[in-house]
Amino acid sequence: MPDTLELSPASVLEALKPVQDPELHRSLVELNMIRQVQVAAGRVRFTLVLTTPACPLRHFIEEDCRKAVLALPGVEAVDIEVTAETPQQKELPGRQGVPGIRNIIAISSGKGGVGKSTVAVNVAVALAQAGARVGLLDADIYGPNDPNMLGLEGQTLTVLDTPTGEALEPALNYGVKLISMAFLIAPDQPVVWRGPMLNGTIRQFLYQVAWGDLDYLVVDLPPGTGDAQLTLAQAVPMAGAVIVTTPQTVSLMDARRGLRMFDKLGVPVLGIVENMSYFIPPDLPNRRYPIFGTGGGQALAEELGVPLLGQIPLEMEVREGGDQGLPVVAGRPESASAQALRALAQTLAAQVSVAALTP
Repeated sequence: MPDTLELSPASVLEALKPVQDPELHRSLVELNMIRQVQVAAGRVRFTLVLTTPACPLRHFIEEDCRKAVLALPGVEAVDIEVTAETPQQKELPGRQGVPGIRNIIAISSGKGGVGKSTVAVNVAVALAQAGARVGLLDADIYGPNDPNMLGLEGQTLTVLDTPTGEALEPALNYGVKLISMAFLIAPDQPVVWRGPMLNGTIRQFLYQVAWGDLDYLVVDLPPGTGDAQLTLAQAVPMAGAVIVTTPQTVSLMDARRGLRMFDKLGVPVLGIVENMSYFIPPDLPNRRYPIFGTGGGQALAEELGVPLLGQIPLEMEVREGGDQGLPVVAGRPESASAQALRALAQTLAAQVSVAALTP
């Protein structure tokens, strides 16, 4: 047998070159996703390093790798260790990244009442369930609700001494680190601030919190196109923004404004999420009632040239979980809404990896 065909780490890598990442359409070998190749007595071992722990196509990629290596003469068995290494988002001039945070994702909406915080909390928990290191920044300073939804209501924060000065230690539940104005004020205390104070608080939540190393920092923005959005966009480089809407016409109108705002601020829009796409009654789980209309999110995505990332049904479990501090992806993982939210988290993670690794 010629040397080029002898079973060796080099021949294994050569066999794997045609196998591509289905999102990036580039060779796994070229992307350095195949590492630590070992060959011994007909058994091949290597590590497959995915670009996100929440990869929706993990099993397909693993199977393609296995088939390619088993096609080599002399291979009797293939052992693949699968791990993940989330890529760092691209830097932007004039914007200061947060040390240790690889990707910042903004969850936004043009108007209130569309379930933006529900989406943000459940996406964060779903990413953590997949093995990612996740933080959640509740940037809705005037109406902070994320602690309630994560079961952290009434928590107090600790101030830590760090090499760079004092920093707040975020609260933690369901694998998600959380910072929120709700931890710093009484439950019924209104926040009556002008823009500069709000801007300062958001910057403090970015740079003076002991986030540690995170794959994703999800930022739950307030509704609209105001100071919080402007502060975030001008302060840090973001992997992108997600616009949450319902199929209802008035919500779609405001979603357009939100998307145009991020365009003007130079923030990539990762796509649109249509929440409350249809109602599933608990006593008739096979029925769907489009109480807010049909097809609005898809039409808006096509009109604006961005992906429709997901369509989330409205179920009783979503409201109950939010009220009880038990996100539906954790409390009722088998429900249709939880499955849709997990799929959304996977799609979003894949979008972020593509953006980071695309030349």
